[in-house]
Amino acid sequence: MIKLAKREEQIMQVYWELGKAFIKEVIPHLPDPKPHYNSVATMVKILEEKGFLDHDSVGNLYRYFPLISREDYQKHAMKDIVSQYFDNSYPRMLAFFAKEQKLSEDELKEILQMIKTDNQ
Repeated sequence: MIKLAKREEQIMQVYWELGKAFIKEVIPHLPDPKPHYNSVATMVKILEEKGFLDHDSVGNLYRYFPLISREDYQKHAMKDIVSQYFDNSYPRMLAFFAKEQKLSEDELKEILQMIKTDNQ
């Protein structure tokens, strides 16, 4: 899976939230400054070519929807980050974030509990 550009990722975030949507429905959800309709249409077409979106025809309009889930993209993005910045070590990554964010012992316990709950 390829890494998306910033604006592509912003558009995908909207589609992950909305599910199916016309381009005009996506634009209000994008951060300011709002891009022009034609710019979003071009990016949506690129996302479709990359296999992230597909469309249904509704009259003479296209309603787009995600083909790749947010979770699948997150997994891929995290693997890239861990590989590029933490020598493929998840413990190093977690230690980095724990130190950077100055997580308390209670917050670390909460994270461990979340991991245990998800693995059961």
